Amino acid sequence: MSEVTVGNGDASKSNAKIVYILYLVALVFGITGIVGVVMAYINKSTAPEWLQSHYQYQIRTFWIGGLFMFVGALLSIILIGWFVLLFWVVWLVVRSIKGIQALDAGKPIDNPKAWLFN
Repeated sequence: MSEVTVGNGDASKSNAKIVYILYLVALVFGITGIVGVVMAYINKSTAPEWLQSHYQYQIRTFWIGGLFMFVGALLSIILIGWFVLLFWVVWLVVRSIKGIQALDAGKPIDNPKAWLFN
């Protein structure tokens, strides 16, 4: 029988998946998004190179999402703000699911600096 060991890459991969899940849960409980971005910042420097792209993607997802929420909240006094907030929800779900799929496939994020969808 072969021995299965859990290396730093496996733990980091699990942490990256937890961050994506925390972002999705943040749609209901907003504080989990902050926990997620803190985890991404903490784990980014020690992760393997391919996982660093996921952490960079997650960090950008948090800050760009914050910008969308800010603009949507400001414009919510007029109708367009609600559409911006709806776009933010869809955008966050799509980015998180695409990130989880790439993570499960063991692939890096192709363009972690993308503003829309990767």
